[in-house]
Amino acid sequence: MATIDTFDQSDLHCNIDEICFDLLECAVLTTSAPSSSPAHDFEFVIEAVGVNHAYEGQNGWVQALQNFNIAVPRGEFLCLLGPSGCGKSSFLRIVTGLMKPLEGEVRLNGKRIEEPGLDRGIVFQEPALFPWLTALRNVAFGLEMSGMDKRAVDERAAQVLRIVGLERAMHFYPYQLSGGMRHRVAVARAWALKDASVLLMDEPFSAIDAINRMTLQKYLVDALLAEPRTVIYVTHDIDEAVYLADRIAIMTPSPGAIGQYVNVGIAHPRDRNSAEATQLRGELTDMMRALARTEGKVA
Repeated sequence: MATIDTFDQSDLHCNIDEICFDLLECAVLTTSAPSSSPAHDFEFVIEAVGVNHAYEGQNGWVQALQNFNIAVPRGEFLCLLGPSGCGKSSFLRIVTGLMKPLEGEVRLNGKRIEEPGLDRGIVFQEPALFPWLTALRNVAFGLEMSGMDKRAVDERAAQVLRIVGLERAMHFYPYQLSGGMRHRVAVARAWALKDASVLLMDEPFSAIDAINRMTLQKYLVDALLAEPRTVIYVTHDIDEAVYLADRIAIMTPSPGAIGQYVNVGIAHPRDRNSAEATQLRGELTDMMRALARTEGKVA
């Protein structure tokens, strides 16, 4: 744990995701608000072409992504599904602009991604909320950075908090919220950016218990039905992918690449226990095992 600030003479602690969020917010302060008009000229919101990426681990260099290619059309909810360590989060951080690939490029609305920006909403594995701001002001933060009128900021922030079921908690500070509620605030903060071309979600509910995780997933679907968006959602949970995604991209074990695509032809809201969902979960399990065997790693 790293101490990054003090408040009321008490240390405030954060993990690496919170540090990344602070760095991202500092970056977008110097990034102009996205131009909404030309973005719709491109069929694909996100395109990755020939991406290779590696990082230095404890035992030397680790190849995270190898010849990684993907195209995400506007309005699609795409789940990147794969085992831990297959490069899912590495790809997402490249899309955020926090990292650059060693080779290849990732494009947002046809333009190569060079830095973070307000045209991407982000939810990390931890909520990464500002402890000194209420839920409402946490959601409002990115909107304020975009130059939106203050009254419009407050109205938009309150609207999104209502969508995720936090109307009565919008004036609470993070320490007054449960873990699940803090995750809902983080989702609302990203969802509030109406001009964002894509929402990037890196296993945002992985640390939550199973019952509350299903509740959070339902709130996410509610937000999606209220305001359809383009979403890239990283997960290693097959059930979560079946419940949320329009399309699932199954990644191979490290080094990561797209092994197979699966279209989910089930309308929202979905019944987790339906025959279609149950069948698809079984098929995805078999596909992931087959990909693991192909790579010489039996699941």
